[in-house]
Amino acid sequence: MKILIGTNNAHKAQEIRDMLPEHEIVRPKDIGLELEVEENGKTFEENAKIKARAFAEASGLVTLADDSGLEVDCLKGKPGIYSARYCPKPGATDADRRQYLLENIQKKGAQRPWKARFRCEIAVVFPGRNKTLLASGTCEGEIIPEERGSNGFGYDPIFYKPELSKTLAELTEDEKNAISHRGNAIKKVAPYLKDESFEE
Repeated sequence: MKILIGTNNAHKAQEIRDMLPEHEIVRPKDIGLELEVEENGKTFEENAKIKARAFAEASGLVTLADDSGLEVDCLKGKPGIYSARYCPKPGATDADRRQYLLENIQKKGAQRPWKARFRCEIAVVFPGRNKTLLASGTCEGEIIPEERGSNGFGYDPIFYKPELSKTLAELTEDEKNAISHRGNAIKKVAPYLKDESFEE
């Protein structure tokens, strides 16, 4: 099946390609689609549905969109849905966002371990159908104050999995996909993408 991913994020698209190798995964730019979608939902699920519906309507293709982010317990769940735009610095990079997050945690004076989780909500929209396939996934861990590893992206270098003694950025792509929030959510939708017979 040809599936449009509701993002032009190359890292995220490659992760999904690796998880769904039997499908042809394309990004909007791959099909010449330019569309800016305002993510004005108040939850990950709302934003995933907004993106999936908008890209499906514009392209006519089965569309998978996700909204995901990091929730840190000592920050009362922040940055949450604002994870990708958490740092107020203009043109902030992933490194800027990691630094800003650590600064905010340290200002709180919270005792370690700094418990956190990645959360992902996925929405799949089939054009011409009035049902949306939804799935969620989480990945529990801790935030650490020093960066470790060169794989992954976003907050991966400071997201530590105690049971593995590694950050997500120290894992191979296959290792990360097997345990990640996005991987856990994709596993739930994958069976329904084969025959399109699903319940809402």
